[in-house]
Amino acid sequence: MHRRLALTRTISTFINPKTHLKTPISDSPQALLLFLPFSSSPFSTRPRPGGTNDRPPLLRDDGVSICAKLWVENFREPEKNVYNLSTYLRRLELWVIAYQKVCADETGAYMPKNSIDDAAFEGLISLRDAVLENRFRWGARLEFFIRSPKDKTDLESLSKRKIRTLLTTTQPAAFQDRIVQEVLLMILEPVYEARFSQKSYAFRPGRNAHTVLRVIRRSFAGYLWYVKGDLSTILDGVKVSMVIGALMRDVRDKLVMDLIKSALVTPVITGRSPEEDKKKKKKRKYQKKKVLAEDEPKPDPYWLTTFFGFAPEEAEKVPSWGHCGVLSPLLANICLDELDHWMEGKIKEFFRPSKTDVIWNSPSGEEEQGNTSWPEFVPTSGPDKTRKMDYIRYGGHILIGVRGPRADAATIRKQLIEFCDEKYALKLDNESLPIEHITKGIMFLDHVLCRRVVYPTLRYTATGGKIISEKGVGTLLSVTASLKQCVRQFRKLEFLKGDRDPDPQPCFRMFHATQAHTNAQMNKLLATMAEWYRYADNRKKVVNFCSYIIRGSLAKLYAAKYKLRSRAKVYKIASRNLSRPLKEKKGQSPEYHNLMRMGLLDSIDGLMFTRLSLVPEPDYTPFPKDWRPEHERVILEYIKLENQETLDRQRETLREEGLVTPQDYISMLVWNYKKNSIFADRSMTIEELDQRAREILSGSGDQALKHKDKEDEENADRVTLAAQMCGFCNPIDANINLQSVTQPGEYMERAEYLMPIRM
Repeated sequence: MHRRLALTRTISTFINPKTHLKTPISDSPQALLLFLPFSSSPFSTRPRPGGTNDRPPLLRDDGVSICAKLWVENFREPEKNVYNLSTYLRRLELWVIAYQKVCADETGAYMPKNSIDDAAFEGLISLRDAVLENRFRWGARLEFFIRSPKDKTDLESLSKRKIRTLLTTTQPAAFQDRIVQEVLLMILEPVYEARFSQKSYAFRPGRNAHTVLRVIRRSFAGYLWYVKGDLSTILDGVKVSMVIGALMRDVRDKLVMDLIKSALVTPVITGRSPEEDKKKKKKRKYQKKKVLAEDEPKPDPYWLTTFFGFAPEEAEKVPSWGHCGVLSPLLANICLDELDHWMEGKIKEFFRPSKTDVIWNSPSGEEEQGNTSWPEFVPTSGPDKTRKMDYIRYGGHILIGVRGPRADAATIRKQLIEFCDEKYALKLDNESLPIEHITKGIMFLDHVLCRRVVYPTLRYTATGGKIISEKGVGTLLSVTASLKQCVRQFRKLEFLKGDRDPDPQPCFRMFHATQAHTNAQMNKLLATMAEWYRYADNRKKVVNFCSYIIRGSLAKLYAAKYKLRSRAKVYKIASRNLSRPLKEKKGQSPEYHNLMRMGLLDSIDGLMFTRLSLVPEPDYTPFPKDWRPEHERVILEYIKLENQETLDRQRETLREEGLVTPQDYISMLVWNYKKNSIFADRSMTIEELDQRAREILSGSGDQALKHKDKEDEENADRVTLAAQMCGFCNPIDANINLQSVTQPGEYMERAEYLMPIRM
């Protein structure tokens, strides 16, 4: 279960692809809703037909809008202490969202707001009031304010034996406890996400293991010594006073602190009933298929449970402290955030630039290194190199890169041991924090960091515009997938045996499945594996190896199922990718083949990546230096556009460069069309529009004398004012300096994000 939770964030980038913002941000906070890390969406607050009449006053606002406001407030002032979180606990809209999320996890189906019955609604109100009045108790077994929709147990009719078993044995977290955990997570996560260091990447929205690999490729080139540490014992649990002290640095709300403290202090009952110990496992000759209830969620498919077995060591452990549940990873990051900020200070102290070095020779240390489109390459420097250090943390595992002598890495390790002993009472030694050279290969997240010497051809422009090409030399940081670790994981999942010459083993768990279903399941696994190794230099090799193991395993399975004796016969009948239907006996087709021949089923999909050329290339997309997740970038941009000084500065820049905003340009077109009968469509240029305005405003001969009344003068003044508001000078006398932009559509593209919509 822990492994499943750990990899959910890791594979979220390719299971749930995100869209990108293509339109300007509006002035409403609701524009941020789609970019915040919530699994819910805005819902209507209309009462149900025939329902109670007291819901509209209780649900005044939308819950996601309240969360968006909380995110914006904390990102606007990240250094400010928070005192008023209790007001968010009183908002029933957040409790409704938490109820919907827990119901989705419990039943496997989403419950709309208008489908919540009156009893559940009243239970939510009772649970909220109990939390606000300190009447709520974590881990209750018999007294509930609200129960799961699928829980139909009559507690009053239980026997004493069942009640004793219920009170003394391990039970899953209560439904009401999970609702309270979700509410606390919704109000605490935006507070601390605005304050967390950019060096931590686990258990955070918008960040995953792929982000770590891209950061390593971007920022860890040129480092010789690496300190790799395992602090995952902190994830097993720390002192309650330490957690509360870390929370009190930013949150000063007594009700929230007491609620979290009681969740940490209340003991979790664990134990097995005597009846379970006495029962003996009976082997069934034939195992019956389990029939799921109507409201019971379906189990994870085989391909997904198999991929969970490939969880790297750094992602296997997920913290679970007391009754905190989903709140535990956030609390772990809060405790370890002090370590992240301490390491950031050490990075600044350690930086010592050298003027003779090719890169990193700026005193501030912020100058880009070499070619930003190829950050893995570091040119060779002289003996006096710039001393530099970087740090990254994923959960309880840290990686420190040092550019300098080994003595500097040993000094950093000694200071880190002292800091962990002082702050976390964690006893570390040199063995738990080994120092390794880059030439030996550094294993992190099942990827190996190594260095290669390359001799690229460097081209640069000399004085006079002459292009000079010369051979260069430097080191290249290589991030490759560990093939040994991949073999080890396959062996653990019983897909193969042997070390030196791995031999695939039949996958008997899919014995009773059809050939089409089995191939489809394995194709999903292969596609997920290809996405997991997306940023590895040897992506083609390792994915092709995974395809070989799975193809051999399925060939042995089909040989045993259809009595074909060997894999060679399976490949001869079903082809290399196992896409042709197999026969059970001579002259007799299996049931699936008959259905497929009648057109009732689709054809069998062949296995993917059976050839090396079919595997996609590694992704070498350049990673930005100051990268942030998309939802954070949208929030920061929204805060920036809210500032009036920013808007004034942008308007001034537009006027200086002779540009107009799309809104002002459209306003000018509409004004000219209505007042002066000047029709200008999108195909007209600014020069043509100006020429038509001259003809109408200047007039000719007797026709000009007829239009010199007061109304025409006012119209002429209005047209001039409209043109000046758009950034032009006098539209009659001055020349418009916009020769490079000829189409109105180009104004839209160049000034799309610069100005908000003018109402």
